Amino acid sequence: MATNQQRREAAKRKLERQLVRRAERARRRKIVGVGVTVGAVVVVAGLVVFFTTFDGGSSNNAAPPSTAPTSQVQIPTQRVTEAARPTPLPNPTTCDYPASTTQQAGKAAKAPNGKNVPSTGTVNVTLHSSVGDMPLTLDRALAPCTVNSFLNLINQNFYTDTSCHRLGTEGLQMLQCGDPTGSGMGGPGYTIPDENFPQLTYGRGILAMAKTSQPNSGGSQFFMVYGDAQLSPDYTVFGSISDAGLQVLDKVARDGVDPASAAQSQAQDGTGAPKTPVKFTGATIS
Repeated sequence: MATNQQRREAAKRKLERQLVRRAERARRRKIVGVGVTVGAVVVVAGLVVFFTTFDGGSSNNAAPPSTAPTSQVQIPTQRVTEAARPTPLPNPTTCDYPASTTQQAGKAAKAPNGKNVPSTGTVNVTLHSSVGDMPLTLDRALAPCTVNSFLNLINQNFYTDTSCHRLGTEGLQMLQCGDPTGSGMGGPGYTIPDENFPQLTYGRGILAMAKTSQPNSGGSQFFMVYGDAQLSPDYTVFGSISDAGLQVLDKVARDGVDPASAAQSQAQDGTGAPKTPVKFTGATIS
């Protein structure tokens, strides 16, 4: 029969064997855990490398924003509510058209008569261009002096053979025209008064006058808004663009801005000459 001493020694050896087996199992679990972690990291890293280098077979698939496909131009379809003066102007009114000292006069034009200018009613005008006709409605109640000048320039064939020099497709979605020099600095040699008011808003379908940062600096340049235009009410609105005219503008906009022109633009805002040239061949008043 085993003595107490022998039993204690046997129990001690059994405990030592259990401790060794436990340590071995812990060591194996640690090795397996590290291996799984390393394997997962390798797999994730491989996936990251794959997705960041895969380009569908061409390194040029992703175009930079400045040359994004024109199909990406987002044009709203809803026309904005046309502006209306909160208080009617006197009818008739008087307009002042002083000579300009800053415009590059690419074409000579005679200033209109500024006496007894009507400030009620509308006038239908169609701009004929190389990309299609653009019917407009001029509103004398909004801007009688501007409408008077615009009709005066049409009667002198001022806009014939001039091109639209600036297209915006993001942020400010408009086509700017009316500069005989094509530089953005040209005009008729005279200026027109600002006829804006605080309630003015801009958006699809609006016809407005371009100007410099100086007040009363408008001349012959105007812009046709076919989409969004978050502008302060500093630009005279003098009419609207028909649905047929907007369809023409939409096509020009979707064709996009000439990348070379956008890179050279002094505005540095992504605008530039339209890729599809727009040249006026005439205008009619009806």
